[in-house]
Amino acid sequence: MKIINLALFGPGKVGSKLIQQIIAAKDQLLRNSDLEIRIILVANSSNLITDKLGLNEHWKERFSKEKRSYQFHDILEYLENNAFTNLISIDTTASDSLPENYIDLIEHESHIVAANKVANTLSLDFYEQLRTALKRNHKIFQYETNVGAGLPVLETIKSLYDSGEQVTRIRGVFSGSLSYIFNTYSKQNVQFSEVLRKAGELGYTEPDARMDLSGKDVARKLLILARELQLKKELEEVSVQSLLPISIDGGTSLQHFQKQVSILDDIFQKHKEENKSGEVLRYVGELNVENGSLQTRLISANAATPLGQIDGTDNIFEIYSESYKEFPLVIQGAGAGIDVTARGVFSDILKINKQLN
Repeated sequence: MKIINLALFGPGKVGSKLIQQIIAAKDQLLRNSDLEIRIILVANSSNLITDKLGLNEHWKERFSKEKRSYQFHDILEYLENNAFTNLISIDTTASDSLPENYIDLIEHESHIVAANKVANTLSLDFYEQLRTALKRNHKIFQYETNVGAGLPVLETIKSLYDSGEQVTRIRGVFSGSLSYIFNTYSKQNVQFSEVLRKAGELGYTEPDARMDLSGKDVARKLLILARELQLKKELEEVSVQSLLPISIDGGTSLQHFQKQVSILDDIFQKHKEENKSGEVLRYVGELNVENGSLQTRLISANAATPLGQIDGTDNIFEIYSESYKEFPLVIQGAGAGIDVTARGVFSDILKINKQLN
């Protein structure tokens, strides 16, 4: 029997769902793959619990009772002292700082799976340092959920690139939250702020919806796609159209934004009125590989096109290449949600498992 040991950072909604999915699949993994997945560490930003034999379905109660504060070197010491085989560190946080510790984890014999997009969108210098560390230590980094949640977008892009296919352009709706917002707003006669509030209640937006409306999340995904195609780009090179007026952007408090959010109603009503008949609003990302431009913007799309027909939280990726010139390769499906993201992380764990002896 093979044992995979997991150190999970970020036991929030996605992390908790991932643990639930792993525990539910325990018997099937043993029966079909002779595989046991042990969760030997769960940590949030300030506290952790550990169990060398693996946590079970009562991990939340144990976390509540047994959690202890830590410094990151405590985790490295724990991993080093126990010499876990087939160790994978999972990042389901939204932390800006945790990815800076990935190289230390790799140096401590850990593979990495990340839903967190930060590591792939820090400076190009860090991006290359991380890949050098992976190669030097013979470790694997899986991050399919960075773009399109559970959709096989990065896998497809990488396969095209590795096979010598020249990708020329990628365009689409990359944000499940903005997809829901504009799909709903374009169809219904309702205030924009009401759609935004509903999206928050359904868990589609970040707790601070300005993260979505700023366009930065789409910009990060666009940069990741560009770097998969070996374009040496920085986040600052992405031309981003923020959907927020300066008066309620990130320079003010979240409370101020929530009190003033109705300001957006007139702004987006005007956008809607500018649509021609049969058009809908879409917030798109576009990568032009040939001239190296990366852009996010709000557009009016024909409702009869694939881009105009998406529904719910769907993402859509139109990939143009030498073999798909006029009719792009299209990948479409749910691009947000706790279940699909956790399942995508789980899938990345199993991809690493297949590559381990």
